Amino acid sequence: MRLSDGTEWTLHCCTVLAALPEGIAVPAGVLAELHGVAPAYLAKQLQLLSAADLVSTRRGRHGGYQLARSPTAISLLDVVLAIEGPEPAFRCSEIRQRGPSAVPAERYVRPCGIARRMWAAEQAWRDELAATTLADLCAELDATVDPQQMERAFTWLVSALDKGGS
Repeated sequence: MRLSDGTEWTLHCCTVLAALPEGIAVPAGVLAELHGVAPAYLAKQLQLLSAADLVSTRRGRHGGYQLARSPTAISLLDVVLAIEGPEPAFRCSEIRQRGPSAVPAERYVRPCGIARRMWAAEQAWRDELAATTLADLCAELDATVDPQQMERAFTWLVSALDKGGS
């Protein structure tokens, strides 16, 4: 399974938004520059988050994106599903029912072991993402991000927002 770059990008953006004081909005261009990613592509991903009611937008000089709900109420699975969609990663095409060894369809009374294991693994993956919130990620920042990078990011972000987010 390979998730799109947009999933990683939006998870990082949502974590930034979650770490900010309530009421602070960040323009898409500022988020793109902070992460060194393509602004147009990130803007499309942020629109998907907005359509899923995970972020909201505010217009004006201090406008931009902010979380639509508390960081404790947004799971990683919410973000992944907004970007990637709800379809399962594994799609069984029942190849065991093809070829010279196939038997009549009614003889296949249960999904094969491969399909069952793949579905179980995906469910475990989704359960883990559903159990982790943006607030959980914020609580880990001190342990996962170099303090110098945190300070640089914060200083840069404050400066960019003071300039009007351009």
